[in-house]
Order: sequence, then structure tokens, then C-alpha cells
Amino acid sequence: MAGFDFVAAGSGVAFLFPGQGSQVVGMGRDLAAAYPVAAATFAEADDLLGFALSQLCFEGPEAELTDTINAQPALLATAVAILRVLEAEIGQTPAVTSPNLLPNRSQGQMDAPAVYCAGHSMGEYSALVAAGAVSYADGLRLVRERGRLMKQAGIQNPGMMAAILGLDEASIATVCTEVAAQTGGVVQIANDNCPGQVVISGDKAGMEAAMIALSAAGARKVVPLAVSIAAHSPLMQPAAVELRSAIAGSSIVDPRVPILGNTTALPLMTAAAIGDELSAQLTGGVLWTAS
Repeated sequence: MAGFDFVAAGSGVAFLFPGQGSQVVGMGRDLAAAYPVAAATFAEADDLLGFALSQLCFEGPEAELTDTINAQPALLATAVAILRVLEAEIGQTPAVTSPNLLPNRSQGQMDAPAVYCAGHSMGEYSALVAAGAVSYADGLRLVRERGRLMKQAGIQNPGMMAAILGLDEASIATVCTEVAAQTGGVVQIANDNCPGQVVISGDKAGMEAAMIALSAAGARKVVPLAVSIAAHSPLMQPAAVELRSAIAGSSIVDPRVPILGNTTALPLMTAAAIGDELSAQLTGGVLWTAS
């Protein structure tokens, strides 16, 4: 189901949250039908946002759900619905967990066993809500505004994204740097998703030259993505500037458990660190492999 993954390794537990692109018509529908707490979670989003987000999740249409301004709150609502069901059924979520699973915060140490959260791009906001750093209401407002600003930035500064398969991250970074210098265009790594799959982002001139150069450098496949925005690139700078105001106006507190930040792959343990991360995230790359 779109919205959440749960990983247990050794004595540690990780709650992982997907980003935009994982939305699908029907997301959360069966959950809401089976669990009143999930239905209430979607109803809360409907009331707060002022439109039937739940109906969009459950019934579509797909084109409207996929619109970045809707997909982001839809994914957050689905993630929180799943978390609340987990809490109701087994009594555990990242923010409501047994003390022996929490990290040792003394002198900055985080000894296992521990609970961690991480979210890919927009999924980082779901992780923040899960970890108790941001309220569900503030999370919905932030991702709705984030989606609006990203859509607006994409109209003002159209861009492209492409998945590069079968080439290592260092080689891709080198090619992107060289192409940007040669063309004066914008192109950089947006998502280091896993070994062998990296997403690049930038403007048309930089991206087209980079895709040709990466194919010549030995990439097994270069796949342009069906998006018109250059997420996690400097083209999102206007959105990042405005988003800072929304972040500053939200109540962010220290997380209950550490969140691995997208742009650093390091634990975020304070409200200040979270604010810095969210400000940097729109233009910075997602270090998912390192996370």
C-alpha cells in the first residue's frame, strides 16, 4: 500500500515513507473501510484542507491525484492513517513506542536498539509526523503548500528529470558537473536511490546534454520521467525561499526518535536541524542509498 513501509533489522526498527510517485487511485480506501481511526484521519484532512482529499485518494481521477499539489497531502494522509491503525492495533508507532527502543541521547550518542524514521523527498514530511516533530495538521498544511510552490516553480522554470540505470553515482556526478560547465545549463543528481539507479534533474539544455553523455559513458538505460518540474535542483530555489516562511510558521519540535535527513543521511535530532533540512531539501539531492 502506498504510504508506509516497516523494516526490522536486528534489534532496531525503521519506519520508511515513500515520496511522490507512489500515489495510486484507491490508496487508503480499504484501510478506511476496515478501521474507523483511518476513516477519521482522512476526514480530518478533508476538513483541514477544505476539499474531499479522501475521495480523490479512494476514487481519483488519477490525473488529479497525480497533480503535485494533491499527491503530497494524499501520501501524508495515507501514511498517518496507517500509523494510527498500527497504534490502535499493536500500540506502537515511532512517536508512541517503548523506552527500550529509543536512542541514548546522552552526549549525542544513539546506541542500538533504536527506532528510526526516514522518508524519501516528500516522504520526509510523513516521517516528521510519525516521529512527533510536526503535528498532522501542520504536516498537511506544509505539504499542500510545498506542492503548490513546486507546481508554480515548474511553470516558471520548466525542467526535466531522468532515471539513470547501471552507472555508479560518482560517474554520474562527474558527467553532470562537466555538462553543466560546458553548456551553462542546470543538471545535478536529484535522488541517489540505490546502487545502479540514480535520478538526475535540471533544465532542458543541461538534461538533454547529460542524458546523451551518460549514455555514452556506459549507462545501461536512461529513462526520462513523466514530470515537468526539476525537483531537487536549483530550479526549485523560488519555491524553497517561499517554503521557508511556511516552515517558520509551523510548530516544529524535537523528534521523539531520530529522522535520517535526505540531504545529509544523518540523524535529525532537533527542531532547528529539521528546519534547516526542510529548507535545503527542495534544491538538494536525496541521499537515499546513504540513508
